[in-house]
Amino acid sequence: MTQRRTYTALAALTLSLLAAAPAEAAPPPGHRHHVDCSATTPGDGSARRPWTSLAEANAHAYGPGDRLLLKRGTTCVGTLQPQGSGSAARPFTIADYGTAPTRAVIDGNGAHDAILLANSQYLRLTALEITNAAAPGSERNGVRLRLADFGAAKGITLDHLSIHDVRGGDFKTLTGSSAIHIAVEGTTVPSWYDGLNIHHNDIRDVDREGIYFKSRFSKRDLVGNQQDPIAYPGARTPSLDVRIHHNTLTSLAGDGIKIDTTSGARIDHNRLDGFQLRSKAANAGIWTFNTDDTVVEYNEVSGGGGTKDGMSFDADGASKGTVFQYNHSHDNQGGFLLICPYSGARTLDTVVRYNLSVDDGARLIQNCWGPILNTRIYNNTFVNRTTVPAHLVQDDAGSPATTQHELSIRNNIFVNEGESGGYAFKNPTAGLSFSHNLFHGIAMTRPNPGGVEADPLLRPDLRLSAGSPALSAGTPVADNGGRDRFGNAVSATSVPNIGAYEGPGVN
Repeated sequence: MTQRRTYTALAALTLSLLAAAPAEAAPPPGHRHHVDCSATTPGDGSARRPWTSLAEANAHAYGPGDRLLLKRGTTCVGTLQPQGSGSAARPFTIADYGTAPTRAVIDGNGAHDAILLANSQYLRLTALEITNAAAPGSERNGVRLRLADFGAAKGITLDHLSIHDVRGGDFKTLTGSSAIHIAVEGTTVPSWYDGLNIHHNDIRDVDREGIYFKSRFSKRDLVGNQQDPIAYPGARTPSLDVRIHHNTLTSLAGDGIKIDTTSGARIDHNRLDGFQLRSKAANAGIWTFNTDDTVVEYNEVSGGGGTKDGMSFDADGASKGTVFQYNHSHDNQGGFLLICPYSGARTLDTVVRYNLSVDDGARLIQNCWGPILNTRIYNNTFVNRTTVPAHLVQDDAGSPATTQHELSIRNNIFVNEGESGGYAFKNPTAGLSFSHNLFHGIAMTRPNPGGVEADPLLRPDLRLSAGSPALSAGTPVADNGGRDRFGNAVSATSVPNIGAYEGPGVN
């Protein structure tokens, strides 16, 4: 009984001490600043007396936990250029307020930027409508992120924005023209983004770029002479923890999504429909430049409108370790894939696997001049029903002696259900190899050890029917990603299927 009373007394004492201890103070909430561009009475930024212009919002310095709120159902004209940053625990947020059924709109009205976020970090921009259509043809952007001699800009999120009718010129530069433009400028302090999240945005009717990156601090041997050493003074300092996902991009003059000078970026679950529609230059759907270890997966890309590039995916100059997997590409005039080091750069360790390509035209795969090293294209399914590509592989090297290609094409299905012809090999180099592919309706002109030419019995969803000759007819691939386009496990040792489907035959 004595021992039990002792435990009871200790427990009571502990509870009393806990009750007496002061609770840890919550961080202050920050300040709310309101903008109503339809108001006519000057205000102080409060909800009852909001600011009436972007100029007032731009004149204020913001800090951790602050919120800059624009009234729904109103339009502000000009450039929003707020100053300041949040913190990791208390980001600075730019959003909307009110109950009107339509969004708060920022109309750049022909300004260079509708929204400019310069040398900021720990910031979230969300839930606004952004347009910039006046004076078409000049360089401009919807949203521009700009770093100059800043160092690391951490924790930036752009989400749930509607960006449309950004009518810039046919420019692809350090400063524009894009719906979302991410740039690293400066000349003395290496700068980069660390934790940049761009998601669930609706981007449409833009001239020229959808989401575009460019950095001056990008020099390295892999780039070759792609950058002017004076204009680009800084050694490569890549942006980190970049993710671009669940965005919808429609009707773009030029490129869809282009990233530059990043390491470990992920581009996933985006829907891109309509690019290379109003540009005289070369453009692609989703592409990388001077990047390391980029993963491009679960995207749907269609509507490439030209053959000057015009393909869904591109591992461009100085791209290293790029993986294109689990994507759906269809109805692109330029084709499916570009691998393009050009002008002294190199492209290496590209992996292309478990993708579906339907009615991509002109060429399925194009190689540019320059070293293309250790490129592996395996277990993809290519089906052409209404379009017959002129080339299965278009190699633009001047001659095999002037380039160095290491490109293996294994375990892929190539089906032609349309007219005869096409699928030629333009200037194939010695480093181009085929193995264990299935060609149906296509005249083979290259050696294909272990290959199949019978009908693969594809279902409408491009899985394999029971009895398909592609079942267990491939060759094992090490480091194969572990699963296929449909979620089936892929063994590293067992003989795989040919094509993007690795499950059993479907009745």
